[in-house]
Formats: sequence, structure tokens, C-alpha cells
Amino acid sequence: MPSFPTSAILVCAGNATRMGGVNKILMPLGDSNVVGHSMLAFEQSDDIVEIIVVTKPEHFAAIRETAEKLHITKLAHLTEGGETRQKSVLQGLRLVSKESQYIAVHDGARPLVKPEHIARVIKDASVFGGATLGVPVKDTIKVVDDGLITDTPHRPSLYITQTPQVFRKRLYFEAVDFAEEHGLDFTDDCQLVEAIGGKVYMTVGDYTNIKITTPEDRAIAEVLL
Repeated sequence: MPSFPTSAILVCAGNATRMGGVNKILMPLGDSNVVGHSMLAFEQSDDIVEIIVVTKPEHFAAIRETAEKLHITKLAHLTEGGETRQKSVLQGLRLVSKESQYIAVHDGARPLVKPEHIARVIKDASVFGGATLGVPVKDTIKVVDDGLITDTPHRPSLYITQTPQVFRKRLYFEAVDFAEEHGLDFTDDCQLVEAIGGKVYMTVGDYTNIKITTPEDRAIAEVLL
């Protein structure tokens, strides 16, 4: 039995507008495809008891085929996404096993996440209730309004948020219920928990955990592989 039984929800329901409509999760990458590498990282993580993929129904067959080729045994469910990211995660949340104690939400288009980082962020979530992978910002950030710089945030306190974002299951369900009751819709799962006063720890990962968003990102991912 895993120390921290966790259900992984891989969100793959986007419209790929910045990829010119090309389906990025099934895009070839290395010896598989983007979602294949994402699933494999969670397959290799001891605390993960199941993988739930949220995507478009027309991709179900290709994802199942990918899982079979990679000998993915933890793929438990494929389900259709919603109108927004939050609603897509909710679709996956409805299928989570009763045995799971934690929820790990991951962008399916982040294929280079490392199993050891997944383990670390889950462990931090077990201590703080919630945790997310992220890395310190390297550049100076400016706040701009109508073309003019209005502020320069303190760089050492700024982090680029990645995924997975992991939460105690009961806390996450409470946060989702709060958002549903108040008509809130967030693009980031940490915001859900922050909205009810929950604490989220920033687990430092690495800069290779990139999200495939543009054609250039895939080329970078190939090099990193």
C-alpha cells in the first residue's frame, strides 16, 4: 500500500489554439507521444494508485492504445472534459477512487515531469494539505498597465507555477464545493484551495518540466528528452 495513495487527474481537454489546432497531447515525442510520457511518469510513481485522463472523446481510443504500448497499468478512466479547466478537473474528480487520500492534478501537456518530483510534491502536500511544483523566476517581472510599467515585484518571492498540484482529497472537495456554490472558476487549482484559506506549499522542481503550448515547445522537449 502506498504511503500517500493518490489519484492523478491528467487534464488534456484544451483546444490547442496556440498550436494552430494541432492536437498537442497526441503529438509524437521521443518513442511515444506527449500524453504517453505524462502517463508514464505517473505510472512510475509509487504513490499513484490510478490515472484519470480528461480529454475529448475522439481521443479516447488513441490514448488507450498509447497506454497499452507503454504498459501503463494505472490508467483507470477516460472522461470528457468540460467548458473550462476547472470543469474538466471536476469531471475527473467524480471518478476518483474512495481509497485515494490525495488528488494530483497535472497538465497532460507537461510530459517531462519526473517521478521523483511527483513523489516530493505529494509528500509536501501530506504535510501542508496542498503543494505544487514550481521554479523560481529568473527574469525581472514588470507589472504593466496601458503600456506603462506600474510596479516591479520582488523577484526572489516570484515562482513559475507548474504541475502536478496535489491536495488532500477532503480539502480539495471542500474547495471545489465552495467554488461551485459561489460561481467561481479558476485556471489554477491552487487558487481553489487558497479561496477557502488553505495553505499550499511551493515544492521546487526543475525548469525541464515545460508545458507543450507552441510548436517551439515540442522541439525543446525533444532536445530535453
